[in-house]
Amino acid sequence: MDFIKNYIEENKDRFLEELFELIRIPSISSIAEHKPDMYRAAEYWKKAILDAGADKAEVYDTPGNPVTYGEKIIDPKLPTVLVYGHMDVMPVDPIELWNTPPFEPVVKDGIIYGRGADDDKGQGYMHAKAFELLMKSGKLSCNVKFLIEGEEEIGSTNLYQFCRDHKDMLKADVFLVSDTSMIAQDVPSITAGLRGLAYWEIEVTGPNKDLHSGLFGGAVANPINILCKMLTDVLDENNHITIPGFYDDVLNFSDAEREMMKKAPYSEDDYKNALGVKALWGETGYTTNERTWIRPTFDVCGIWGGYTGEGSKTVIPSKAYAKLSCRLVPDQDNHKISKLVKEYFEKVAPDYVQVKVTEMHGGQAYNCPITLPAYKAAEKAFENVYGKTPIPVRSGGSIPIIAGFEDILGVKSVLMGFGLSSDAIHSPNENYPLYNFYKGIETIANFYLEYAKIVM
Repeated sequence: MDFIKNYIEENKDRFLEELFELIRIPSISSIAEHKPDMYRAAEYWKKAILDAGADKAEVYDTPGNPVTYGEKIIDPKLPTVLVYGHMDVMPVDPIELWNTPPFEPVVKDGIIYGRGADDDKGQGYMHAKAFELLMKSGKLSCNVKFLIEGEEEIGSTNLYQFCRDHKDMLKADVFLVSDTSMIAQDVPSITAGLRGLAYWEIEVTGPNKDLHSGLFGGAVANPINILCKMLTDVLDENNHITIPGFYDDVLNFSDAEREMMKKAPYSEDDYKNALGVKALWGETGYTTNERTWIRPTFDVCGIWGGYTGEGSKTVIPSKAYAKLSCRLVPDQDNHKISKLVKEYFEKVAPDYVQVKVTEMHGGQAYNCPITLPAYKAAEKAFENVYGKTPIPVRSGGSIPIIAGFEDILGVKSVLMGFGLSSDAIHSPNENYPLYNFYKGIETIANFYLEYAKIVM
């Protein structure tokens, strides 16, 4: 496969500058004022796909943010790989914690820093370059389609309907995705499962206006206190979720399967040191990897209310708010869980407050059989590049649309992730090693060659 390595070496500086141009676009999907930036990113992807050798590429409008689609059809009789990625990124707050401006990418000590460097501009752009490499080398041996969306970070709200409306256009044999992580730079892995997600905003209202905490304190319930108490009660002393019916559909893995999971390299000391914590925390009876791979969670993602400005203000606030999420596992249904959680908080709310729970986005968990031909091709590609068989792992994260692809289009996805746990995705100083970027391009190019051998 020397032609792959040679092409990357000859073009690596151009590849990097092209990625930097993409990262410079502040395509934050959750902030309305960045809607024009979403279209800038969509047009950038269109040009990148066409320049790489696609027959056509278009930007499609949705009721929300745009979708970029492109394709190269060599022969309709050949197998088709559909590459999925997303152009949108998370907000950059708290901006003061960034060491460099988030949308002015830089390389320091062999690492790219910038919002989207890993998630998912860096990982997604590897596919454009692997496709270009094979096109320019005359080695592409299957059809390739690209589906790059602008709403992954806000739940892919409009992509589900887009897929329903364009089933024929999106026909493929497998989806290929790089939006996950590997165990370490020298320990490749393939994500064989994702957790699902459910998300809510909760509003607790006490008195009809903010009150003086001296005149009314002790006589009127403080919504922040009540909200905190309700949230704390969701977990018992074993960090088990107390919401009735929450675990009814949780898939219980066998002892043999749990033993296999233990083969993934893991150091508790390294894990704690990387996070700067003295001890780990979680559901009793499960290892750290099991807690993040195969067990559901309940988390408060944000909480606010009352006075938070400079100085002091003695006040009992009228309202308190929180944003909540649950990571879900096979075979939990996110719609069922969303309803259970909403009903729970409405039921346990004491009479001295009113509670409003707003259901937001979510998605199902996903499983990829390791016997899938495309999985085997990915496995062989990693072996070619890294000299090691990748370890099948389950990710604690969620990509809700992946299960949607299977449900709507009947197509499985293979998750070839090249990120690292140290990449600070969704956080200040997001980063992505140059090594992973270039190795990712090499491995993805190998995937196409191996996939063609297996299915043809």
